[in-house]
Amino acid sequence: MAGRIRESDIALVRDRSRVDEVVGDHVSLRRAGGGALKGLCPFHDEKSPSFNVRPTHGTYHCFGCGEGGDVIAFVMKIEHLGFVEAVERLADRAGIQLTYEGGGATVQRDRGTRSRLIEAHRVAAEFYAEQLATPDAMAAREFLAQRGFDEAAARRFGCGFAPGGWDKLTKHLLNKGFELTELIKSQLTKEGRQGPIDRFHRRLLWPIRDLGGDVVGFGARRIFEDDPIQAKYLNTSESPIYKKSHVLFGLDLAKREIAKRRQAVVVEGYTDVMAMHLAGVPTAVASCGTAFGADHMNVLRRLLIDDDLDGEVIFTFDGDAAGQKAALKAFDGEQQFSAQTYIAIAPDGMDPCELRQEKGDVAVRDLVARRTPLFEFAIKSKLRDYDLDSVDGRVEALKKMVPFVAQIKDRSKRDGYATRLAWWVGWEDESTVVRRVRETANGGGPKAAGRARPADPNQGALAVDVDGPTRPDPRDPRLWHQREALKSALQLPEMAGPYYDSLPDEAFTHPAYLALHQAIREAGGASCGLSAPVFVDAVAQACGPQSVRSVLTELAVEPLQTKASDEYRYVQSVLTRLQQLLVANQITEIKSRLRRVSPIDEADEYRALFGDLIALESYHKELGEQAVGGL
Repeated sequence: MAGRIRESDIALVRDRSRVDEVVGDHVSLRRAGGGALKGLCPFHDEKSPSFNVRPTHGTYHCFGCGEGGDVIAFVMKIEHLGFVEAVERLADRAGIQLTYEGGGATVQRDRGTRSRLIEAHRVAAEFYAEQLATPDAMAAREFLAQRGFDEAAARRFGCGFAPGGWDKLTKHLLNKGFELTELIKSQLTKEGRQGPIDRFHRRLLWPIRDLGGDVVGFGARRIFEDDPIQAKYLNTSESPIYKKSHVLFGLDLAKREIAKRRQAVVVEGYTDVMAMHLAGVPTAVASCGTAFGADHMNVLRRLLIDDDLDGEVIFTFDGDAAGQKAALKAFDGEQQFSAQTYIAIAPDGMDPCELRQEKGDVAVRDLVARRTPLFEFAIKSKLRDYDLDSVDGRVEALKKMVPFVAQIKDRSKRDGYATRLAWWVGWEDESTVVRRVRETANGGGPKAAGRARPADPNQGALAVDVDGPTRPDPRDPRLWHQREALKSALQLPEMAGPYYDSLPDEAFTHPAYLALHQAIREAGGASCGLSAPVFVDAVAQACGPQSVRSVLTELAVEPLQTKASDEYRYVQSVLTRLQQLLVANQITEIKSRLRRVSPIDEADEYRALFGDLIALESYHKELGEQAVGGL
């Protein structure tokens, strides 16, 4: 019959186990006033902290789900333990020797409990670590050394080696007093054809620890070519103490820094975690044998306390394809979390471990520092499919990307990224893009979003809606310079001359004005030497649709908006101003391209574009000075 823990020992465990420190192993706490601390509840999903801890009282309570109690109750709930096991766990933590009354040995009572499985893993981790120093583990040590990890690094992360043979670990644990049923239950041993055998053989191992620092499983890497199991990595199977969706490799080492820095860096492998920590990024963790999921994020959220949007979760990937795939998932999964989420892609397809080897610790830290918001990365990744240097490419990009951005659930983020979308595409009328995104998000559908067009025709976007060269509105102030320039060429070709003829098609954004400008060029241009009446007739012969001819006759007789004595200066000013508007559009184009070019990763292209921008802005200023006084 099992004995009972002496009441005075239970009281001593409560007294020496500060509830804020024990809870702090699982939840980040901050001061809440009145001597209380608060954090995100570990027992239910919440966005704002309602979980309160009072260190002076030794109690906790969640005002959201109602869970509460003392430090023993917390351990029972968070670790899924019975009362006795919870007391024993806290006693071990505090270094208290328990006394049992009225029963037999504690070991007999403990068979198969969580504490026993944890202890078995602790002994196994020690065994594996010792084996790493044996001659048989030479390949494992070389594997670590080739990746920049010395003996000290191996000890820090608990690296070990599973020896050859069938049952070396199993025999070792049986000799330590554990029973076979416990070893099978803990997934350290499995049934073979001729009896129990070790789960891992001839592999490099990493111990996987829970938030409290206890070993609950192992990750094992293939290092021998003749290993019959082809899988590069094997991980402990699900057990009473190991749930792969709830554990993160390196979290026991990173949790304090995650809470302190309000940042978690998620990498893909065990060696990546090691590289990150050794390079000065102590907030790195990795999922173990499964994809990073919602349960993992919940674990990080409790450490980040992300209700005020200060916390960052940074995902690193070793290639653009993997990064883009992961980023696109954000529109389905990440949005339920309020922590700001970023993505970092290592150059040349390298993972963080390779990056550290090739370029050093600073490069690893820079990788994290140069993170990109996940939504931004996803949007920019899709924009690469379009030719944003052409009007058609920008129009098509908006048609596809407006519905994409509309999927963002957070309204403030959605509007913000709608504005950024306009910038990245080079669409000056940001308000129209924002409005279309809102309409689509509210059920307007992609069709409505696809009809977005800017208010400024100078951006060439009327191609989205205009079916042909219909008559432009003569009162439209945005087309005023185009209209006056055409009138100058038709009515005063001798004054407009070569300056008008040098205007490119891009200067005319309304289809009717563009068609008329092309007809003028086909007729020989304003500098052809023909008098105005003859020239107008020649242009009429070059006009195609009747609607363009109608605009021609209208502009040929509409008076210029100046006095006869000022005609030459007026014509030159109009043409100069139209040229200035064209340069302004080119400046906008370059600024748009600069937003899509990294000044670090694409330094040469960035410097070239920036040089072009400076030159164009100077030219734009000169044109403005020339045009002043003529209009």
